[in-house]
Amino acid sequence: ALQYWRLYLLTVVLGIGGSFQYGIQVSVIASPAVHVQSFVNHTWMWRYDAPVDESTNQLIWSLIVAVLSLGAWAGAIHSGSLPVTYGRKKALLFNNVVAIVAALFMLFSRIAKSFEMILVGRFLYGYNVGLGLSVHLMYLGECSPKTLRGFLTLTSSMFIGFGKVMGQIIGIKEVMGTEEMWPYLLAVSGIPAILQFVTLLFFPEAPRYLYIDKGDTEGSRKALQWLWQEDDLKLEMDDMQKERQSTQGEKAKTVKDVLTSRCVRWQLLTLAIPCAGVQFCGINALYFYAYDIFRESGIPKDQMHYLAIGIGATELITVTLCSLLIDRAGRKKLMGYGYLLMGVTMSLLTVMLSIKDMNSAIPYVNIALIFCVICIYGLGPSGVSMALPADLFLQAWRPSAYVISGTINWLGMFLVGMLFGYIVDGLGQFCFLIFVAYCFLSAGFLLYFVPETKGKTMVEIMEDFNKLNYKNREAEIEMIDATLATKF
Repeated sequence: ALQYWRLYLLTVVLGIGGSFQYGIQVSVIASPAVHVQSFVNHTWMWRYDAPVDESTNQLIWSLIVAVLSLGAWAGAIHSGSLPVTYGRKKALLFNNVVAIVAALFMLFSRIAKSFEMILVGRFLYGYNVGLGLSVHLMYLGECSPKTLRGFLTLTSSMFIGFGKVMGQIIGIKEVMGTEEMWPYLLAVSGIPAILQFVTLLFFPEAPRYLYIDKGDTEGSRKALQWLWQEDDLKLEMDDMQKERQSTQGEKAKTVKDVLTSRCVRWQLLTLAIPCAGVQFCGINALYFYAYDIFRESGIPKDQMHYLAIGIGATELITVTLCSLLIDRAGRKKLMGYGYLLMGVTMSLLTVMLSIKDMNSAIPYVNIALIFCVICIYGLGPSGVSMALPADLFLQAWRPSAYVISGTINWLGMFLVGMLFGYIVDGLGQFCFLIFVAYCFLSAGFLLYFVPETKGKTMVEIMEDFNKLNYKNREAEIEMIDATLATKF
C-alpha cells in the first residue's frame, strides 16, 4: 500500500549501505586482480630492489581476497552487542564510518606504495559488511508489519544481487577496470556508505527496539505512526507488549544461551543448517567454476566478464521474483523445494561435466545448467535465507542469533574460498557432489521439520517451534525461558 512509502524508502536506505555492500565487495575484487598483483610486485621492487616471487605474490593476493571474510566475522560478532547497547540506527551510522575509512585506505594505497593498506581496507570493508548485513536485517524486520515482513527482509537479497551486478559492470575495462582506475574502483564502496549515513539521520529508530529494549512506548508508537502512516496500532503494540511482558530487566541472551537453551534449539538448527549454511550449497563455488565451464565451451576470454554479468543479472531478477512469491508461497516451500531442485540440477551438471567430451553441444548444456542453478537459488534459498532468520527469534535472542548466523556464514565463505581450489584439483567435477549432499540435507530438514512462518507474529512462531523444542514434554512452555526483553 502507498501508505507504507516511508517504510519502503527506509528499505532502500538500509539496502544501499547494508547488503549492497556485501554484493559489490564479492564481485568487484575480481576485475582489478592483475593490476593489484602488478602493484604488489612494483612495491616489492621499490622496497627490496628485487621482484616478488610468484608464490608470495599469489599468497598476498589470496589474503586480500580472503581477509574480507575475516573482517565480516569480526563485524558479525559485534552485531550482538552494538545494536543492543546503542540501537540499530547508531550501529549503522558507526558502520558507515568504518566503510568510509576503508575507502580512504584503498584510495591512497597506490600513493603510499603500500599493499598493506589494501589488506587493512579489505578487512574494514569486511567488518562493514558483517555488521551491516546483520543490523540491516534486524532493523528492517523490526520496522515491518507481519504482512510485509517477508517481502521487505527479502529485499536484502535483492540488494546483494544488485551489488554483485554493479561490481561486475563497473569492473569491466570500459568503465573502471583499468590500471589507472583500480584504486578508485576499490574505493567505490565509500559512496553508498556516505549516502546511507546522510539519509539515515532522517529516519526513526526501530520501533520494536524502542518498546521492548528501551521501554519507550511513546517513542515506539510515534516511530510506527511515522513509518506506517496509520493511527490504529493496537495489534502491533499488543504484540510487542507480549514480548516485553514480565521479564523486563533480565539481561540480553548471550551466544552461549542461544547454543545451550532448549527453548530455541530448533530455531537454532533452522538458522544454522539452511540459512547461515547457504555458503555450502555450492553457489559461490559455482561462480568460481563458471569460468572454467565457459572456457571449455569455447567462450573467448574477453567475453567471459559479460557472461558473468549475465549470471549476476539472472540472480537479481530471480530474487526479485522471489520477493513477489514469498508472502504467497511461504518461506518453507520456496526454500525447501529450492534446495531440492538445486541438488537435482547440480547432480545433472556433475554427470554432464563427466561426459563433456562426448558431444560438442554438451558444454553449452553445462552453461544452461549453471543458469538453471542460479535461477533456482535466486527464487528460493538466496532470498528466503535472508527473510527467515528475522522470523525465528524473539527480541532478546535475536542479536546473539545473528552473531551465530554471521559466524557460520563468514567462516563458511572463508573456507570455501580458500579450500575450493584444492577440492577441484582433487575431485574435479565431482566436487559438486559435496554441495549436492548439503542441498538434499537442507531440503529434507526444511520440508519435514520447520514450521511455516508466513503471516505469523513473533510469539505465534515461537509457539510453533516450542512444539518441536518440547515435543517429549507436556505443553508447559515456560515464557521465562523464552526471555522477551533485552537489557544490559
